[in-house]
Amino acid sequence: MPSESQFPTASQDAPRRFATGVALFYATLFGMTGTHLPFFTVWLKAVGIDAFWIGLITAVPPVTRFTALPLVTGVAERRQALRGAIIVTSFATTLGFFALGTQHLPLLVFLIYALTCCLWTPMVPLTDAYALRGVKRYGLNYGPLRLWGSAAFILGALVCGMLLDRIAAQSLIWIIAGSAALGAVASLVLQPLDDAGSARPVTGGASALLRDGGFLAIIVGSALIQGSHAAYYIFASIAWQQAGFDGLTIAVLWALGVIAEIVLFALSPRFSLPPSALVVIAALSAAARWVLTADGALRPEPLPHEPEVFDRTGRLVDAAAPKEMVREVESAFVSLLKAESGTELARSDDGSLLAEEVEAKFAREETSESVRAIVRSLLAEAVRRRTAA
Repeated sequence: MPSESQFPTASQDAPRRFATGVALFYATLFGMTGTHLPFFTVWLKAVGIDAFWIGLITAVPPVTRFTALPLVTGVAERRQALRGAIIVTSFATTLGFFALGTQHLPLLVFLIYALTCCLWTPMVPLTDAYALRGVKRYGLNYGPLRLWGSAAFILGALVCGMLLDRIAAQSLIWIIAGSAALGAVASLVLQPLDDAGSARPVTGGASALLRDGGFLAIIVGSALIQGSHAAYYIFASIAWQQAGFDGLTIAVLWALGVIAEIVLFALSPRFSLPPSALVVIAALSAAARWVLTADGALRPEPLPHEPEVFDRTGRLVDAAAPKEMVREVESAFVSLLKAESGTELARSDDGSLLAEEVEAKFAREETSESVRAIVRSLLAEAVRRRTAA
């Protein structure tokens, strides 16, 4: 009969349950990101939102990361309620994305998305804080837990990419919302940390970090690297779709970088390089990405303009004028040019005879005031040139 020590106890099962819950939640969290990041802008474009509003809407998550995120994570940390905060934000995010799918007006999409992001963007740092606390307690490695999120990102992107070729792009939002719902359910699997109440928030740590030059250099460098990805994150899928790439190809392009991320997390326990060296490598890699993927060719870009702004005499004609007005002006110009080169203008030094004939023509044809003003100024110019000669 096996001894009592051979049976697993609750304390022995706790690390396994914790690791399983974290890995599962990371998978749903980043699986949802895998559907959102490549294809949310495709949905925005499909429902008729223009490039200006797309840029404005997609700028919301970065803004909430330094506004709403510190408030939400700060409250959760002070109350020692990381798991509870993760559950609340998961369900709120799901509700927000389902509400977002019912709207197509740019302003309403912007407002609902902004409210959703206020609770969605804190989910990653909340999960990291929860995971790292458990990793420290149970003696686990963070990288192998986190890599399931990267793997799920690829899976989410590939599934969404395949569906893009089979469903209307306007329906992509429901895939994103459904992925968020899976995350909400998975949040319920996260295990309470028994010693969560004993952890005390560190006081004075933030101000000390802000005086640390090395810490600031890491933060600034990481921010610049992330900022260099902005155009890629926002418009890459739209540009690839316009170039004729199918949904699966777009998903594979997104997955390439995440595959490297998975390898990085899997090998992270063996890394001996300091974090500063890793940031430098990341910055050089980001710069190389743009250099290698850009062909450097200059392409002509047509400028917006209005044709036929000047008439045959070199006088400016209102480009917004209807064609009828342009024809009236041209007809009057032709008559005036003939008079200037003939004898009619010579019949009076001040051009009064020709002016009378032109005014009579205006009255007969009920010429508009704008055309009359142009012809009168031309007649005055013709008289001035003849007098000067």
